[in-house]
Amino acid sequence: MARQSYQDKLAELREDILYMSEVVLERLRMGLDALEQKDDDLANEVITGDGEINRMYLDLEQDCIDLLALQQPVASDLRFIAASFKIITDLERIGDLAVNLGEYTLEAERDLFPDVDVQAMGEMTLEMVSEAMSAYEREDVDACRRLAVDDDDVDNFAERASSIVVRDLIERELDSPDEVELILQDVSRLLLTIRDLERVGDHAVNIAARTLYMVENDDELIY
Repeated sequence: MARQSYQDKLAELREDILYMSEVVLERLRMGLDALEQKDDDLANEVITGDGEINRMYLDLEQDCIDLLALQQPVASDLRFIAASFKIITDLERIGDLAVNLGEYTLEAERDLFPDVDVQAMGEMTLEMVSEAMSAYEREDVDACRRLAVDDDDVDNFAERASSIVVRDLIERELDSPDEVELILQDVSRLLLTIRDLERVGDHAVNIAARTLYMVENDDELIY
């Protein structure tokens, strides 16, 4: 592989990862829309579309392996390939979390906790992933560090939302065992939704952490 071809392969890898992120963000948006609209068709589209993301992941994983095996990357290229390898893993897991939203949609029959704004939390995490991938594309280390701060806001949001659900459950008067069972199912689903969106934020920080390492050989955000 000629050197110019090798550099072209690195550029192509970056572009393919950015495209994968666009697909993942679209699926996450669809999952949130399905949950808000109680749209079973949209939910099933998110679930069945996970195979496409998994195939992208496997193809890009192989691309990273080939670049490492066929060349002797200099330090900066080696960090780029290693960071990219980790980033596609985070993107694949965000895709899995989008699938969870689709599955929660199919399970949900009612919304008993209007004070918990799942969509607002979802918008926060969507923006974080988008910003993380933009930082990866531009090699913007300042944006990487800002994302770590933004994640605190998502964590605080999740903690407040969980507290609202638990408090409401404690205060609610239930008349029958069947009603208790239904309420507990709703509570479980909502708490899982909050947890999954918080994890999306964590994956966004992971992407930022790997980008910071890639650009500056700085592991301060890796945990």
